[in-house]
Amino acid sequence: MLVLSKNNVMKAITMLEAINAVEAAFTDYYLNRAKIPLRTRIHCDEANGDLLFMPAYMSDLGGMGIKIVSVFPNNINCGKPTISAVVLLNNVETGEPLAIMDATHLTALRTGAASGVATKYLANKQASKLALFGTGGQALRQLEAMLEIRPIEEVYLFDTDKNRVKDFVMLSEKELSRFNFKIKVANTPRDAVLDADIVVTATTSRKPVFSGNDFKPGAHINGMGSYTPEMQEIDETTITRADKIVIDSFEASFKEAGDLVIPIGKGRLRQEDIYCEIGKITCGEISGREREEEITFFKSVGIAAQDISVAKLIYENALLKGLGETVDIA
Repeated sequence: MLVLSKNNVMKAITMLEAINAVEAAFTDYYLNRAKIPLRTRIHCDEANGDLLFMPAYMSDLGGMGIKIVSVFPNNINCGKPTISAVVLLNNVETGEPLAIMDATHLTALRTGAASGVATKYLANKQASKLALFGTGGQALRQLEAMLEIRPIEEVYLFDTDKNRVKDFVMLSEKELSRFNFKIKVANTPRDAVLDADIVVTATTSRKPVFSGNDFKPGAHINGMGSYTPEMQEIDETTITRADKIVIDSFEASFKEAGDLVIPIGKGRLRQEDIYCEIGKITCGEISGREREEEITFFKSVGIAAQDISVAKLIYENALLKGLGETVDIA
């Protein structure tokens, strides 16, 4: 079995490769080429954290495995990552474990890649101004994906933790120096979204992080943070203003996405108002953005198809590059 550290994972795959892998995963999921039960969530009351178990089998891809991920928001107070994860990848013919890999970076990568896929199909082609909410473990890869997919020149950054904002600005300018962009720290959520072509939320907030009255026509919004029925980054005004609401999974979204569950409970949204799953667009069955002035919203809770498709590519690339350590566990 191949053991891959975080450093190995980072060397094995690029964001563009991840975006392509996640796009294929969305297509396979929509076309029923994947078996993905709803994830199992165990809540840890003492630390107010969640442990998630996410298995998947991708028949066309030839990938099978499980991701175990913990989301502990209070970790940020002790200098530890909010999200920690591992993926176990199995042989689809024998069931034997092929690899175990650190999936903290993988999770951020595939979540950023999901935003990248949605933005590719739903944002205006010349979108150049991005509003980014949150500077935690997901934020850097969200920013990277947007820079890869659209000609982003200005980034309006908002987080309630000002010290963390400063650290993120320095980190992003260092790690993403191959791109030509400027970061502006917004004083208020309204300042962040007012002129943004794309809005990305990557927080663990239980209340909306900006007002749906403040962003302009033609904007595209990626809601990437909330993953439980109680969490809500996006308000009902944004939901009702959106011309197209696109999701990663009907089954998962209506059970786990507070951004949708809460407005449905209030009668502000009906399930039939959802435009489609993103895989219906990526497979070419239906169009994404059709008009420049459309407001589009993509909501992702994250599905295991993303993890296993990216993990399979990481494994294959690691073998080619001689990364990782082989361990006999028999």
